[in-house]
Amino acid sequence: MKHRAKYLVILVSLAILPSCHQENRREAEIAKVPIDLKVLRFDAEFDQATPDDLPGLKAKYPYLFPERTPDSIWIGMMADTLQQQLADETYKVFGDFEAQEQQIHRLYQHIKYYFSEKELPKVVTLVSTVDYENRVVLADSLLLLGLDNYLGSDHKFYKGLSSYIAQGLDSKYLLSDVASAFTKKVNPYPRDRTFLSRMIYYGKELYLKDRFLPNDTDAQKIGYLPEQLQWAQKNEEQIWRFFIEQELLYSTDSKLDKRFLDPTPFSKFGLDFDNESPPRIGRYMGWQIVKAFMKKNDVTLQQLLALPADEIFKKSNYKPKR
Repeated sequence: MKHRAKYLVILVSLAILPSCHQENRREAEIAKVPIDLKVLRFDAEFDQATPDDLPGLKAKYPYLFPERTPDSIWIGMMADTLQQQLADETYKVFGDFEAQEQQIHRLYQHIKYYFSEKELPKVVTLVSTVDYENRVVLADSLLLLGLDNYLGSDHKFYKGLSSYIAQGLDSKYLLSDVASAFTKKVNPYPRDRTFLSRMIYYGKELYLKDRFLPNDTDAQKIGYLPEQLQWAQKNEEQIWRFFIEQELLYSTDSKLDKRFLDPTPFSKFGLDFDNESPPRIGRYMGWQIVKAFMKKNDVTLQQLLALPADEIFKKSNYKPKR
């Protein structure tokens, strides 16, 4: 038995080696992709500004100053103690932003490698007064990052928020949120109203993150705590059995989104263990289906994104981990 186990380990290792070599070679190619990244620290500039600096700021950042907002509002914000505290706390977490700039540069290289036609926007950091629903805004030529939404889940500024919302307000999820904003530009939301199609949609998003963020953990990519990811992995077979037995895959019931796809405190199976489960478990399951499909089918990311959910599911031959 010992000899057989050793033989199996050798076979598995031999199977993994070519894949690792290919991945290392691809990452080496990606590291050579030229990127001209521009990062503008509006948050730091505004924090140091005086009323006399306002015309210069408006000229440099016209997209941040709506015409209907009078100058008196901005001048008042310069003297506002809460605004100053937000800026101070943001600086404590991010400092000169150099580490994050390097991470975004690397992310941009990955995006450009896989989607060479994409124009990559300049980055503008700001303090958004904890507008967590718009913490990352991607326009055609601008990527706006509200850094005060990433101060840590237990930060005093998040005291009134639900814990499941505050959990995502941590700097370790910043890069993942940026990657999500880019995936939405290349991964159209499905017209098909089935639960499966929406699972696969989020599965595609998470698989793109696998390619874009090779150094992030799976928990970071999906916005879980490590123990939440472990729960999903441990219970994957039972979750899948529930979806099949309840005939959910081809259901068009919109309530399934709130139960298994949307941000909530936990997933809603209607069972005793619900509050132990992580939220958005349908996205996790869609991710596993897409990963199974990509292991068995030689297609590009662009081809993957164009395929309908039902075809991906059938060709994945997905079987949950036991």
